[in-house]
Amino acid sequence: MTPPTNRPDRAGALHKARARATTTPDDPSWPLRLAEDLRGIRADWKTSAEVCADAAWAARSAGRSVLGLLSPEDVLATDRDPITTRTLAQLYLSALRFDFRCPTLQRLVEQLAQTARQPLDCYTRALYAFALLGQSRPEGLTVMDEVLATAEEHTKTLHVLLHGLWLGQDLDEGAERLLALSSRPAVATGTDPIVLFRVAGALSRLGRYDEGLSAIDSAIDCLPPGDISVHADLVRERSLLCAARDLHQHRSPTRTSSGVPS
Repeated sequence: MTPPTNRPDRAGALHKARARATTTPDDPSWPLRLAEDLRGIRADWKTSAEVCADAAWAARSAGRSVLGLLSPEDVLATDRDPITTRTLAQLYLSALRFDFRCPTLQRLVEQLAQTARQPLDCYTRALYAFALLGQSRPEGLTVMDEVLATAEEHTKTLHVLLHGLWLGQDLDEGAERLLALSSRPAVATGTDPIVLFRVAGALSRLGRYDEGLSAIDSAIDCLPPGDISVHADLVRERSLLCAARDLHQHRSPTRTSSGVPS
């Protein structure tokens, strides 16, 4: 297949690939068809990551997880072209991420690194960092820094790292690192509910409960209408923040009528 050479044709082909991948989760052949579409436009790792992350999430939301369509053997196969190999890996690893299967994700990327014919792309390495960070493994911070050195302002990659820092509760200065990462231009829009959700969690860990509640309220306000599943997560996080704040205030020293701790 000859790839489109002008920008309008390429943009149209990319739009078609994205639409087919995110609207036909009942068709078990869509991952391979997506790989063919991305190969047709010679998609780079950034474009592939953006499409694969959204497609894996859409399939999961529809109850047709990529994990039921592909296998680790599909990811580790060495007889495919580089773009197909990368597409299937990004799809499967993204699905593992959305299911919080950190140890499995870690092991699979390590196997992939041993069998791959070329270096792993930046997004796949970000998913590896997520797997380590999600287990609160300190080496995940090193991998994260290596990814950030080459990721530039690629939004999907930064989201993966934010997710790992949010999940890893016992990382050294994990909350502070999350807040620093959330201030990068690609994600510091103030209108992304997922970023605000992650920020609220970090603020809660730091005992900054009122700021966390403000962030979570902003996240709820920024949600698209009808986004039921994410809305439920945000409301649950808000309840946890309120409970943590109330517990903290209850444990604070009692004060006399003059306002001086007794």
